[in-house]
Amino acid sequence: MKKLMVACLLIALLIAGCSSAQTETSTEGYKIGVLLSDAGLGDESFNDSAFKGLEKARDELGILFDYKEAPDGNYEEKLQELVEEKYDIIIGLGFSVQEALEKTAKQFPEQQFVLIDGQSDVNNIISITFKEQEGSFLVGMVAAMTSKTGKIGFIGGADAPVIHHFENGFIEGAGYVNPNIEIMSDYAGTFDDTQAGAAIADKYIQNQVDFIYHAAGFTGFGAIKKAEEMGIYAAGVDIDQFYIAEKTVVTSMLKNVDHAVFQLAKTLVDEGKLTEKSLALGLAEQGVGLADIRVITLTSEQQAAIEKAREAIVSGSIKVSAEKRDSQ
Repeated sequence: MKKLMVACLLIALLIAGCSSAQTETSTEGYKIGVLLSDAGLGDESFNDSAFKGLEKARDELGILFDYKEAPDGNYEEKLQELVEEKYDIIIGLGFSVQEALEKTAKQFPEQQFVLIDGQSDVNNIISITFKEQEGSFLVGMVAAMTSKTGKIGFIGGADAPVIHHFENGFIEGAGYVNPNIEIMSDYAGTFDDTQAGAAIADKYIQNQVDFIYHAAGFTGFGAIKKAEEMGIYAAGVDIDQFYIAEKTVVTSMLKNVDHAVFQLAKTLVDEGKLTEKSLALGLAEQGVGLADIRVITLTSEQQAAIEKAREAIVSGSIKVSAEKRDSQ
């Protein structure tokens, strides 16, 4: 299924006129090169969201773009290719590319780079991070409100700081609603293995977990499909994943990578350069959010509680920790 989605995206890319050949030969407009994270296009998540932002920048701003995938982890090679193709900015998606991006940036100090999902001190790298814990707090609230067994689960793709943001926000949000909620957490060690996600989900379900939230890319796709198969609820991540399993996905934690990428492109077009050294985007900055709630019906009191919590996080009266903590 993933291969089919990738093929469709590639066909659309060629039709829309932003193939690598066209990007390299055109002399008009700003050019953006992107190195995708591990799972590549068709992950129904992080990469697809960034791609959506690039398409919008192309359609509305005249930006030209091309992308590279590195499924074998050959990040430096692909970054070198992007440098040679002479883009105005080069974006590295995901914390896994940070080491290679920093090494390449030091080799080419005149080239502007952007790291999404990591914090770098290298002079020619702009860092964009998200306060995933804030949006995940709201998902945790929904999970606790929805669960009948009092047991919910989290699945991470990699045991890494940025994924801890999702996990911790989910735990704190659920505990905010129900201090006695039981939460299982596990890490698949990959963002590109649907079977691994399904296996963890199955383990959870055997332990009476009836709501699963993932931050695991395409691995999470497998968890959602297993939840659908077994008749329990799930929450998606990064984009609205309702259409993966329309009887199962209650909501999704929106990580608006598309919005961030588009704003980068707009700043480049409007100002001719990027000046911010780092950005951290949360609920207040519309960097994260909660997708529409479907499948279930919350009471008016529950809906009001979620909105009140969102406002409290924005105002700072509720502070959600980004650091990893032990699950309950």
